[in-house]
Amino acid sequence: MGASFRNTGQILELAGCELLTISPELLQKLSESNDPVPIKLTPQAAMNCDLSPITFDHGSFQLAINNNAMASDKLAEGIRIFCADQVKLEQLIAAAR
Repeated sequence: MGASFRNTGQILELAGCELLTISPELLQKLSESNDPVPIKLTPQAAMNCDLSPITFDHGSFQLAINNNAMASDKLAEGIRIFCADQVKLEQLIAAAR
């Protein structure tokens, strides 16, 4: 999950991805760095990957998620955290009015 980066190395591995959610602390570290950032992800590189497509219907997707403890636990945790943060944001906005 993009919002759960723990260090700048994880972010740099996704160089080329156009939209990432990066914490202010890690964004600050990146802005202070002068290290080169080679692009790692490009549409062309993706087209050249030898991967078979994966297809899911709703039931098989739910089964796959539920069979992976990390996926189901982290998905649920992420949803709870984002919901709590939305409530906090709405309270901050209401207080600022």
